[in-house]
Amino acid sequence: MEQIKEIEELKELLENKQYTRLRQYLTELNKADIAGLMEEMEEDEMRKVFRILPKDLAADVFSYLDVDNQQMIITSLSEREAAGVIDNLMADDAADLLEEMPANVVKKLLANASPETRRDINQLLRYPEDSAGSIMTVEYMDLKENLTVDQAIERIRKIGMDRETINICYVLDPYRKLVGTVALRYLLLSQGDELIGDIMHGNVIAVNTLMDQEEVARQFKKYDFTSMPVVDNEERLVGIITVDDIVDIMEEEATEDMEKMAAIVPSDKPYMKTGIWETFKKRIPWLLLLMVSATFTGKIITSFEDALSVYVALTAYIPMLMDTGGNAGGQASVTIIRGLSLGEIEYRDVPGVMWKEIRVALLCGVALAAANFAKLMFFDRLDVSVALVVCITLIAAVLMAMMVGCVLPVLAKRMGFDPAVMASPFITTIVDALSLLVYFQVARAVLHI
Repeated sequence: MEQIKEIEELKELLENKQYTRLRQYLTELNKADIAGLMEEMEEDEMRKVFRILPKDLAADVFSYLDVDNQQMIITSLSEREAAGVIDNLMADDAADLLEEMPANVVKKLLANASPETRRDINQLLRYPEDSAGSIMTVEYMDLKENLTVDQAIERIRKIGMDRETINICYVLDPYRKLVGTVALRYLLLSQGDELIGDIMHGNVIAVNTLMDQEEVARQFKKYDFTSMPVVDNEERLVGIITVDDIVDIMEEEATEDMEKMAAIVPSDKPYMKTGIWETFKKRIPWLLLLMVSATFTGKIITSFEDALSVYVALTAYIPMLMDTGGNAGGQASVTIIRGLSLGEIEYRDVPGVMWKEIRVALLCGVALAAANFAKLMFFDRLDVSVALVVCITLIAAVLMAMMVGCVLPVLAKRMGFDPAVMASPFITTIVDALSLLVYFQVARAVLHI
């Protein structure tokens, strides 16, 4: 409600051409809030508001807009104005924007940007997608070992405004190798004539430029950092990653895993900005694969038509057995996939995982079978032999489902695939076929058909 009121107020100031008041009003707001208000406006209004913003604030607000709005604004500016925005963005934000834009537009923007900006952006763009190098920023605060505390603070005052963060300063040797870190608070609390090399923290934890961004996020979680240095293969500092980038990565990875677990090809766009045809293309491959694989279930049922004709009651319990097995497998797979993504489960843990799941499966299977046996006997009025067939199969289905659900994701990761691919839809299809095979084999053994 408050946001609607603010948007109406902004629009009223725009319509009345009270640009000075509008500029003053905007400068009192948080840059993220300004971006949120702008994205609720029409494109023409958004462009006008952006032009009214002070130069430095405009670049900060720009970094909070979604990619589509960034492209719309940047292409509406003159080449010189657009280059000014690019120059004022942090290098990682600028690189992310340019990756999404047409090559001819990127060429014009870089041609008008400063040499330093071009160098930083080109450096980031050369790293593999989803690597630490592709998400780092090159605007970090570096210090030399032989500086005094007073000299270091003077350097921070001089260039700190252009850095992503100054809370942690990175200490480099003459060859730009990372040798230590020093927190700003230690600088402020130390004597002015002390050397940086004497007060720095020498045990530095860094990530390599080629490390996968998901592993980087795990490192942040493990060490509880707000920023982390990125080094090349020669241990030279080339950039830093900050926690705001990690939040974006965690959201992106979680979304991707959820889409894969639902048998959808991952998409980079928000749902409301993804077209019908594009959504169709993301969903149809797995639906086709699962539909074709599900035909094996039909063939199994067809091959046991004679048994079903003798005991028609067996047919009524096929959906229950398949659904229960699929649900059990889905529960196991989700738990294991989450453990794999958090680094809690490794390939060497497979025996322990299987032993645990076997015991859980037996407990769950026996409990479900007992409840089901009571229902079959007192409500469905089935013969004891038929009820036993259903209940024995139920225990077997739950056991197989949990085994498949816990092993497949681990094997998938071992072979280099994303474990999320081996989630509920895929596992359910496998378990359905196995459950039916067991069902009819048990029926033949118990009922002699």
